[in-house]
Order: sequence, then C-alpha cells, then structure tokens
Amino acid sequence: MPLTDQYRNLESAKTFKITFRHHAIFWLLYFSLNTIRWAGIHNDFLYSLKTTAIGFPIHMMLAYFNIYYLMPNFVFKRKYLSYIVLLIVSILAVVVLKFNLTYYLISHNVWPEGPEVTNTFTANYALDMSIGEFYVVAVVTSIKITMDWISEHRRVTNLEKMQLETELLFLRTQVSPHFFFNTLNNIYSLALENSKKTPQVVLKLSELMRYLLYETKSKRNSLQDEIVCIQNYLDLERLRYGEKLEIEMNIKGEIGEKKIAPILLLSFVENAFKHGVSKTIEKVKIKIEFDITPSFLYFSISNPIPDADDFNKKMNASGGIGLNNVKKRLELGYKDEEFDLAIENEDNNFTVNLKIKV
Repeated sequence: MPLTDQYRNLESAKTFKITFRHHAIFWLLYFSLNTIRWAGIHNDFLYSLKTTAIGFPIHMMLAYFNIYYLMPNFVFKRKYLSYIVLLIVSILAVVVLKFNLTYYLISHNVWPEGPEVTNTFTANYALDMSIGEFYVVAVVTSIKITMDWISEHRRVTNLEKMQLETELLFLRTQVSPHFFFNTLNNIYSLALENSKKTPQVVLKLSELMRYLLYETKSKRNSLQDEIVCIQNYLDLERLRYGEKLEIEMNIKGEIGEKKIAPILLLSFVENAFKHGVSKTIEKVKIKIEFDITPSFLYFSISNPIPDADDFNKKMNASGGIGLNNVKKRLELGYKDEEFDLAIENEDNNFTVNLKIKV
C-alpha cells in the first residue's frame, strides 16, 4: 500500500476514534442527567433508570437520522420544505414507537410500580412527546453544527498555513538561484581576465552556497548569521571590483540572539549591487546601516543610479523580481505592524529603509 494511502487510513482511524469518544461522552452525560432528572421528579430512581433506558436508543436513532441523513440530503441541498416535513414525520413516528414501548414495557400493566398508562394515543400526549423529541434533536444538531464549524475552521486555517509556508518556500527558492546567477557572472568575468582572485571568489561562493542551501530552511535565522552571510557577499564583490568599489557598513546596537527571516536583507544588498555598480562610472559607494534596538532592526542601504533611464529599463525588463520577492516575503512572513518598508528613488540615488521586528 502506498505511503499516502497508509497516512490517509491512519488519519481516518484517528478521526474516527476522536469522534467516537466525543459521541460516547455526550450520550453518557445525557443518559446520566436524564436519569437523575426523572428520578427527582418521580422520586423513584429505578423507574427513572428504566424509562431513560427505553427512550435513550430512540433519542439516539432520531438524532443520528437527522444529522447524518436528513441534513446532508435536504438542508445542505436547500430542500428546506422537504426537510421540515420529513423531520416532523420522523418525530411523530418516534413518539408512536415510544408510546407503544412505554405501554408494553414499563407501564403498570407490565410493571406494578410503573405509571398509569392507557393504550389511547391522544393529541396532548403526541404534542408533549414531540416537543421533548424536538428538544433532543435541536440540542444534538446544534452541537454537531458547532463541532463541524470548528473542524472546518481548523481545516481552513491549516490549509492557509500550509499555503503560506509553501508560498514562502517558493519565494525563498527564487532568491537563491537569482543570487547564484549573478555571482557566477562575477566569477565568469574574473575567469576571462585570468584573475588570481578567482580561487578566492570560488571559496567564498562555496561558503555562501552552503549557508543558503542548508542554513536557511527555518522561518527565522540568527541575525548574526545573516550579517555574516552579507559580509561574505560583500567580500565577493570587493574581490571583483577592487578599488572601484567603496563599501561603508555600520552596525549599531547589540545583535544578541535576535532573529530575522533568512536571506531577506541579502536580497536588498544583491539588488544594490545589481543596479548600483556600473562600468560607466569610476567609483561606486554602497552604504549599509544596521541600527539594532531591543525590538526592531532599522536597516538601510543606498546605492547610486549612474543612469536613471538604464535603471528603469532593467527594472522593467526583470519586472523588479528581487524587490517584489522581498515585499511578498515581508507580507507573508510578518504582520503589518512588524515591518515598515520604504523605497526612495531620487537624485540618482536608490535607498531602501526597512524597519523590522527581530
């Protein structure tokens, strides 16, 4: 048997056990309370026990007939009139059955201590008994509807959670190939130049690949590890661009045990190099700020835009994959009050400011 089928069977068996236990507890409580109630009214526990025992299976039969047959086949299919008619007929049939069982099993004709019961089926008796049966059906149905609503709400919540996790995983896997693609381009450029820096770049890339492939599967990573990852990336870029590149990186505050969504900040850094470094200018400065407070990280990165028209063309061509990816991950992974992202593009300078809970 396939593992998926085995899993479904195990889940079904587990659900059945839970459902059976809940039903057993409910009917046990119902039987006990009903017996005690009638014992108090008639001042006769044995009579109450026998009366409840006679009516108990009838109540169960009517209740289950309603919730497992009438409601699915008529209420859920919007056949309300048919449902009402069939429910009334079912209740009257149960009342007739209960009347005969009472007369032939627990009345004074059979049991001397039993009640005075005639074999005349009156309208008042039918009305009184119907109200009682309707009460039982209403209580059981209300509980069933409530439990189904809770179960459905839990199921939908779990599905939404699974969908969220799947979407986050998909977005995260989009980041890594994007990053590798750009870094491999860097290595390719160095290889064409027969640069002695190539082995160092390959080593740094292997360290980054190890981190991105094996250390970014959790929802939150150590902020310290994320900063180290960014520093490795910056080392790669320094090796590639040499004196042409100036990087100013400042860290203020204590990192401690703070955590953040994996490779979130790296995406901003990678985007800054992708659009901020150009062969048309001699020197490029990338400025990165980490301001760490007890509850939030204030992250800022700015890079020049040497050619605004070229920048806009690149953004339009790629659809802004990097930034859109990050925005989506923020929306899925954090509550609205847990982050604030501001992006500025003016005076040939592109700046990202992110406030995020850590």
